[in-house]
Amino acid sequence: MELLQDKKVLIIGGTGGIGEEAAKLIQKANAELYLTGRDVAKLHKAAERTGVPKDRCFELDVTQAPQVEALAKRLTEQFGALDVLVNAAGIGIIKPLEKLEPEEFAQVVQVNLQGAFHVMKYFLPPMKEKKEGLVINLPGVLGKVPMAGAAAYAASKYGLNGMVKSIREELRRTNVRITNLYLGGTDTPFWDDIDMRVNRDKFVTAREAGRAIWFLCQQPSSGVVSEMVLQPFNHQAI
Repeated sequence: MELLQDKKVLIIGGTGGIGEEAAKLIQKANAELYLTGRDVAKLHKAAERTGVPKDRCFELDVTQAPQVEALAKRLTEQFGALDVLVNAAGIGIIKPLEKLEPEEFAQVVQVNLQGAFHVMKYFLPPMKEKKEGLVINLPGVLGKVPMAGAAAYAASKYGLNGMVKSIREELRRTNVRITNLYLGGTDTPFWDDIDMRVNRDKFVTAREAGRAIWFLCQQPSSGVVSEMVLQPFNHQAI
């Protein structure tokens, strides 16, 4: 495993349960860590809990292409190309089809898929120019297998899965690597507002999901983990 010390690591969506837990571990590994989040108040609290300096935390809405482009340009000009990019931003709406509003479907796709497109479009070029780097995306298990009530979420994650695999083909002449982390049921605030009976006590913890990201950030330069699946033991299906 490669050490993370002094590596430039950006976690997009660092205020969520998984992103924050990953940030704690990566920060302890003495990486040069940067965080983004949509909510400034939550971002500042995450900075305090993770030990990331506030001047390395940036407000960012991934659905806004100009914001993503501006941050990518700013970080590249100030610090050079990233070594590791973790895209942990995302939202979920779990509802039966007849209760799912068109606006809700569009919102989920806009954040989870179009937002990921913006991130890849503006942060990948410096890595391609440098010919090295690592990008970790989180399509989730619902980017591999369906679930009732997840039409919008699965559509966005299947789309992310396909988009990332296509982009990977464009990187074959470089050492830029892409890893997909497929997380199953994970106990985070994601589930707080979802009207579904689930046993969160048996879910993967946010800390263990964050540990998986921390582990994937340290892949040896001689190889790549193309994908990792982590899900509750009682949900094991793929």
